[in-house]
Amino acid sequence: MNDGLIPNRYAKALFKLAQEKGDTAAVYKQMKQLDIAYSAEAGLKKAVNNPFLPVADKLALLCAASGAGQDATVAKFMELVIKNNRIDFMRPIALAFMKQYRELNGIAKVEVVTATQLGDDEINDIIDVVKSQLGGKTIELTKSVDPDLIGGFTVDVDSRVLDASVKSQLEKLRLKLLS
Repeated sequence: MNDGLIPNRYAKALFKLAQEKGDTAAVYKQMKQLDIAYSAEAGLKKAVNNPFLPVADKLALLCAASGAGQDATVAKFMELVIKNNRIDFMRPIALAFMKQYRELNGIAKVEVVTATQLGDDEINDIIDVVKSQLGGKTIELTKSVDPDLIGGFTVDVDSRVLDASVKSQLEKLRLKLLS
């Protein structure tokens, strides 16, 4: 079965439930926190997929990772996911939910990676150019530094990448010289 099908169906169900309860923004925040927790702690996936860990402990662990209370919409949803033996899809479900939320609310996920730390003025200049191309979408910005770029920057807007780094220019030059 397609790995994308299950997470998308569960995410759609969670989104519908959150809309009915009127707390889509809170659920989005909790799913975002859960994704951050999965990224930051590699042992989280191992722990929740451990068949010897009691269901109550898995639920408590996921609630703590997402910041959801025990009787919140997300906690009840996670309980359903665990009951249906789909716990290994929890992170993809969170990612699918966040994608649906951003699409529905006109939010673009923008990641700016620079070779060195930039000041706010330079970041704002980059963001202004991105905003002019997005046609009024709200921007959810993440910034990071990657010294391997040598110079310049990359901008990732909803998985479309603008690469203005010295590293990519050198690679293009190398390939051109080889051909």
